Formats: sequence, C-alpha cells, structure tokens
Amino acid sequence: MQIFHRSLNSVGKIILIGLAAFYRSGYITGANEVIEQPVPFSHMHHVSQLGIDCRYCHTSVENSAYAGIPPTKVCMNCHQQIWTGAELLEPVRESYRLDKPIVWTKVHNLPQYTYFNHSIHVGKGVGCVECHGQVDKMPLMFQTKTLLMEWCVSCHRNPTSHLRPTQEVTSMLWTPAQETVNPKTGEKYPTGAAELAHQLKNEYSIRDAMTLTSCSMCHR
Repeated sequence: MQIFHRSLNSVGKIILIGLAAFYRSGYITGANEVIEQPVPFSHMHHVSQLGIDCRYCHTSVENSAYAGIPPTKVCMNCHQQIWTGAELLEPVRESYRLDKPIVWTKVHNLPQYTYFNHSIHVGKGVGCVECHGQVDKMPLMFQTKTLLMEWCVSCHRNPTSHLRPTQEVTSMLWTPAQETVNPKTGEKYPTGAAELAHQLKNEYSIRDAMTLTSCSMCHR
C-alpha cells in the first residue's frame, strides 16, 4: 500500500535542490560578504594603484602554512611619510605608539579540522587569485569562493588548469598567453594553456588525482 502520493516525489526533489543551493549560498559560506575591519584597508589601492606585491605584507606565504598578517611596523614604513595626519589611519598610528597589534578580522576561514598550507600551493604554482579572487579590484576585502570541500576537491582532481610559473603567483593580470621565461633554465614557457599546464605539472611534480584527493591530504 502506498502511503504518500507520487506527487510528493517532485516536492522532495525540489526541497533537496533548494537545500543544496542554500548550503552553497553566500549566506552559509560567507562568500561576497564584506567583513568590517578596524581599518578599512583597500587592496585595490595598495595592489592595483600602488603596485605593492602580496609578499610585502604577507611575508611568510612562501615558507609557512600561514600567509601572515603584517605587523603595524610594515604599515608605518610608508605611513610615517604619507597620510601622516589622516584620521582614517589613527588606529594604525595608535597601534604603533602603544606597541599594540591591530586585531584584524580573518576573512578566509577554514574549519579547524582542515589542514591548508600556503607555501605548498605557492611553491607548486597556484596563484593567489585562484583562491582569493582579484584583490586588486577590491576596495574592501571579501571572500570570493565558497571554501567548501567540493570546491577544494574539484581543484585537486584537476590541478593543471590552475598552475602558473611560480614567479607569477602574485600577479593579478597574468594569463597563459603571456610570454614567461623559466628563471632556472632561461627558456620560454609555451603560451598555449594546455601545453603550459602539462609542462608545469611535470616541472613541479604535481601528484596524481588519487593522491591529491585522499582524505589524509587535508584532514590530518
């Protein structure tokens, strides 16, 4: 005897689709949400207009699991000379005077049970823009990706399309069609996306998809 009418199958499918969409929405993942900070730092101004490299502030990104948040001294390297009286930067000057760090609010948060290492990704030619988006166009920083497990796994299943020469990892404008020279050999990289991806995969010894998607890769 059938208890529920067949029409409820469609209702159930709609509910499941709705829940899946809700789970992936910015409301749950935090994507595209601007986080209020003690100082409204503009990546667009510093990266795009001033041309400051990511590594000037995020000094440990190449050799540590964490990219690092710059101490106030890094800010004051410039702001002891420019915008010295700007009201907007008073929290920075106060932090420097009192030798008390600014408490920034983290924008990209992964669960505590997930292991992520910046230096590994940077060393394998994964550009900052792949995870953080085009920060050079962000007056205020926000998360552009869902950071869900399915997003990480999709890249680990097919990493080659996300690779670039390591000297270009911080570039917001680089494309595979751009002529780039291997700093070790002096030879030019191929400008075709497929050819370049294949060469970089071999050069950086990128592991196979089965290894990259094993549970122990991210859950240790």
